[in-house]
Amino acid sequence: MYDFEDKELKKVGLELMFMTPEKGAVDNWITAVELAKMVDLPVETVKKKLTILKDADIVRVKGINPKYWKFDNYSFQRMDEDDEIFQLLCSFDDVDFDRYFQY
Repeated sequence: MYDFEDKELKKVGLELMFMTPEKGAVDNWITAVELAKMVDLPVETVKKKLTILKDADIVRVKGINPKYWKFDNYSFQRMDEDDEIFQLLCSFDDVDFDRYFQY
């Protein structure tokens, strides 16, 4: 169905997962354009990845123009551990956490 070595999907998913108000998101809601700038990907690519995450029920969307996106931690925690998207977002081998946290 999807390519689950999908580094772009992982980048978008993790950025949303670790979104904080300090990163400029309002109550952790962010537009695709803002997110695209953060992950350094084309807006159209980010929108496609957000749709995949929305279809997996782990991101929520509100609004129409612009749409605001937010990671749904509760739904993510309830996902089947065998789900390919769950496994992708939980494989932290190649993740630089300094990107998401300031110590």
